[in-house]
Amino acid sequence: MRPSHGCGRALATALIAFGVGLAVAPAAFADPGDPAPTDTPAPAPAAGAETPQAAPIPDAPAPAPPAGAATQQAAPIPGAPDPAAVDACKQFAAALQFAANNYEDFAYDSAGNGNDVNYDNPIVSNDNVIGRTALRQAAAAAMTASTTPGLQPDIAAPMRAWSLSAAKLIVVMGVRGGGDTLNSTAAEMNTNAHNAQVACAQAGTHA
Repeated sequence: MRPSHGCGRALATALIAFGVGLAVAPAAFADPGDPAPTDTPAPAPAAGAETPQAAPIPDAPAPAPPAGAATQQAAPIPGAPDPAAVDACKQFAAALQFAANNYEDFAYDSAGNGNDVNYDNPIVSNDNVIGRTALRQAAAAAMTASTTPGLQPDIAAPMRAWSLSAAKLIVVMGVRGGGDTLNSTAAEMNTNAHNAQVACAQAGTHA
């Protein structure tokens, strides 16, 4: 997609910047308390040697640490991503893709003429309707994703902000706003999408 000022595809790119989905795969760690395995058998006692005392029973409890001794905490083992984050980020990603696919034609239509957009052109008018309809559905889907039960606030907030910016862009398109307003509103959406994608990545999933 391209900008309203003819310097590339900034308008659509501002709306649809999808490469931030940095999937963070959880790492697996060995338990530091696990003994190292060995395949070497213990040597047999020499002939005539005294029988050694029996070793302590393995299941016997270890002696209690001295009073006041510090107890070493075990390192936490990372778990699977939060299911709420996985569901919300997947839904948000679908909303972004849907908005991108259906806004692209209008972004091209409104590019290259400075602040002027030829809304009287039947093609531009039709693409405007298609873009607004898709944005309306995508905004609703993003808002629903942001209200996923148990979703972390730092993920929900940028999703909700993206939905509100999409609603703003719908209004701008509906009142036949100029290229500058379209660009600035799309830039807001880009920032919110970026923030949501980063938050999803930090939660171990992606949008």
